[in-house]
Amino acid sequence: MSAASAAGAGSRPAGGYDVLVLGEVLVEIHADRALHEAADGTAARISYSGDALNAAAAAAAAGARTALLAVVGEDELSVPLLERAAALGVDVSHVRRSPRPNGAYLLSADGEGGREFVYWRTGSAGSTLGPEHVEGWRPLLGSGAALITSGITGALGPGCREAVVAAAEVVHAAGGHLSYDPNYRARLTTPGEARALLARVAPLTGLLKTSCPADARALVGTGDPRAAAERYRGLGARAVAVTAGAGRLLLHDGDRAGYLPVPANPRPVDATGAGDCFTGTVTARLALGDPLGVAAAYGVAAASLSVSGRGGTGRVPGFAETEALAAGQPLAWG
Repeated sequence: MSAASAAGAGSRPAGGYDVLVLGEVLVEIHADRALHEAADGTAARISYSGDALNAAAAAAAAGARTALLAVVGEDELSVPLLERAAALGVDVSHVRRSPRPNGAYLLSADGEGGREFVYWRTGSAGSTLGPEHVEGWRPLLGSGAALITSGITGALGPGCREAVVAAAEVVHAAGGHLSYDPNYRARLTTPGEARALLARVAPLTGLLKTSCPADARALVGTGDPRAAAERYRGLGARAVAVTAGAGRLLLHDGDRAGYLPVPANPRPVDATGAGDCFTGTVTARLALGDPLGVAAAYGVAAASLSVSGRGGTGRVPGFAETEALAAGQPLAWG
């Protein structure tokens, strides 16, 4: 599959952006020790994350001109939140504001892959995203740029769900590429609601990135990566990338399916946002003209590098570093 067929664009679209990211930005509070051990308190640091910001930062680092389409609050953390996004190379000029607090989460992680999360999202600014915002962004979405969005965004509320579908429809109608991660979260939605959203979005999707067994069991009823890829393609997704544990990523483009080698990171710290880093990187490289296999190889390399940092945007590798790591891996999958 070429970039032209997968992304709908091999050069910068008329609107000026290569990648648009629709979704939620969160304040991240990173605890220094396990939450269940923090009865007497723990030191923590504030950062900024959320799957949309993670993916947008990765897309920008991979060389794409990237804009964030989100709603953020008007509390004291909103200015540093947007400053952080801009520092990561993401255009925030299209972000909308709401007189509500930003959503937040508390994270504790260890180098062995264990993570604990506590979220505060109810009534957040991000949860006010709706079709009216998409209408305002219609010229951008109709420019031919690639779009990244997720099931997390769609699970924040009915308005968010309709915003995801509306944005996907506009991009699809304009010949752009959609990358969609169902990202099923039992705390936010039910399997039935997530499957209903998936059924609406999958036929519009150029690349569906998902996990197995977690997402696949809830959404397509299987713990087998190959079967999951077939079922997602049966719903209409043109290409599917399935993460199946450390070191395994199955890629299926309709003509062939097989595993890509995933380079190991010798110094893992925190895997938060690694999947978003993959999605942002591969979408950026598709939009910039790389074939799917090459773009995915860059995606897995960037995701591997990202786990050396703490939090969702703690380590966003530059493209030169990603390219160098990917160069040591076979570019074909099989």
